[in-house]
Amino acid sequence: MCRLFGLLTGHHDTAEEWLVRSDRSLLAQANASPETAQRDGWGIAWYADGGRAHVVKGVRGAFEPEEREPFLAAARAAAPPLVVGHLRHASNPMGLPPAQLLGLENSQPFDTHSQIFAHNGAIPFPQETRPFLGVHERELRGVNDSEVLFRLLVRNTEETRDPLRGYVQSVEDLVRVWIGLGKPKVAPFSGLNVLFAPRPDELWAFCLWSGEHGAGLLDPGRRYYEMAYRATPHRLVVGSEPFDREPAVWTPMPSGTFVRAVREGARIEVSRGTIPLPQALEIGPAPA
Repeated sequence: MCRLFGLLTGHHDTAEEWLVRSDRSLLAQANASPETAQRDGWGIAWYADGGRAHVVKGVRGAFEPEEREPFLAAARAAAPPLVVGHLRHASNPMGLPPAQLLGLENSQPFDTHSQIFAHNGAIPFPQETRPFLGVHERELRGVNDSEVLFRLLVRNTEETRDPLRGYVQSVEDLVRVWIGLGKPKVAPFSGLNVLFAPRPDELWAFCLWSGEHGAGLLDPGRRYYEMAYRATPHRLVVGSEPFDREPAVWTPMPSGTFVRAVREGARIEVSRGTIPLPQALEIGPAPA
């Protein structure tokens, strides 16, 4: 499973504190233990050139000797106000050879030049989901199921003109695929934890999972998919888990919740809520 980092700031902050320096930084999470090492790629994205997304990626673990310096350089270069980071522990729903899973085209974050996206979790039926992408299906570049989810969210956000409604519609589409396959025992997704920036001054974090997946990487008292955020009047930091050992200042994100941050000058306006999924939405497997 992957790890996420997001920053939206009203100041000229650097993201290095949470990407590199803190004791629970994204880099520290990359190799918290041999069993959980994020070995399959990394990426850091920000906006440059008048609002164009700029993404730097690697194909293996950010902690590995050949990747560490490029990761550190990208962390230094990442420019505010918005930065998204990702560590990849590849899912493989299509049963591909391990070597085929690696490559810059499969590392995250993904972007459309104006939008940035990163995902933690897996969708088990990416091939069956592709028809829901419409014209965006032709934009797929790799074999990462997260890229299918990215293109699905882009399409649905374009249609609804609202990232929250686009996310809900994407969840509904995944469940629709699952129902069409006869409700197999595997759920329509394991986790749909997403960071999505539709523009340089707006960041969404969505937290949703199904099933049990153990504890967090650095805190056995946390559930694996439970995200967390830290908000001040001038900054939002959000990720897969807190980036330091001060849990009291981090707000947990239970499954089924979202956080939205918008930059208004030097201030960051943060709102949170429950993802408005239909009550009748089924996300569990059919009984045996």
